[in-house]
Amino acid sequence: MSEPITLGRDDVLLVVDVQNDFCPGGALAVTDGDAVVPLANRLGRTFSHVLLTQDWHPPGHQSFASAHPGRRPFETIQAAYGAQTLWPDHCVQGTEGAAFHPELDLTQAELIIRKGFRPEIDSYSAFFENDRKTATGLGGYLRQRGFTRVFLVGLATDYCVHYSAVDAVGEGFQAVVIEDACRAIDLDGSLAEARENMAKAGVSFITSDRLSA
Repeated sequence: MSEPITLGRDDVLLVVDVQNDFCPGGALAVTDGDAVVPLANRLGRTFSHVLLTQDWHPPGHQSFASAHPGRRPFETIQAAYGAQTLWPDHCVQGTEGAAFHPELDLTQAELIIRKGFRPEIDSYSAFFENDRKTATGLGGYLRQRGFTRVFLVGLATDYCVHYSAVDAVGEGFQAVVIEDACRAIDLDGSLAEARENMAKAGVSFITSDRLSA
């Protein structure tokens, strides 16, 4: 059995996009997405510091298939910053779909990073939007707070968790994905590709039973 990981004051839990539209019944539902909620809640009580991300799109966002007449969800277009998957309208600002899952109980969270609010750029990562240049400010926040290790849970493993974990390493932090507290979309093999990319970047993978306060 692997050694337990003892958490310290420089560790932070990043809970990624546990929102209604990514859970069963939502506009872009991840299979079994709501299963991460009880684990995220339990982990939130284990960590001294918790941060949240929230997908927060304006109506008519460029990543929505509905913004491109004749296009359908899950097709790919070329945006100014490169390939962009088109999605069903989801996590529209101020809607119930954009709200956190009602059973997510992390009121102690110290920061909510909203992403994807620029109409012309999608944003998977908690650190950078998809042009790979526009920063959210999370890297600076973590550095100023003295955090060194970021543990990630949430939705979806192969998109927002994946890009956030890789960017965390790129920003100089240790990144650890808690796999049993994540779920994936797995679009055309995207989960295997994402896991390979994360491993190459230096991201670690654990299950929640290895953590101890």
